[in-house]
Amino acid sequence: MHKFKLQKLLDIKIKDEDESKLKYTQAQNNKNIVEENLKSLEQSYEKYSDISKVLDTVTQKITINYLSSLNHSIKAISEELVIQEVKLDKAKIDLVEKQIKRKSLETLKENMLEKLRKEEQRLEQITNDEFALYAYMRNRASLS
Repeated sequence: MHKFKLQKLLDIKIKDEDESKLKYTQAQNNKNIVEENLKSLEQSYEKYSDISKVLDTVTQKITINYLSSLNHSIKAISEELVIQEVKLDKAKIDLVEKQIKRKSLETLKENMLEKLRKEEQRLEQITNDEFALYAYMRNRASLS
């Protein structure tokens, strides 16, 4: 069996793709964590946003300060979410590029193997034809 000359390169591309898959998964997980944090903060804001239910002014001031703090946190987490989405997009692009490179090499390998199989089949057919011709000639010679 013939060895694929670019097998080491293919192995490297597979390893690169696996690393890229891991980075993509990590980026996706980070984005999901930030989204959950944002959702939690928004739910807290929604829960305490109606200050008309609070009767005393001290509690209203505390609630207003808390809502202000939540609002700042929501803005910061929203900005972090945008950053995480950009990182996720970059990781996805990187993964797709590495998959294309690996698939290109695998296609090249498959084409080479198919070419070798066809050549072996052609040589085998030639050999079989020669054996058949020798057998025919022997049978014909023995009949005469």
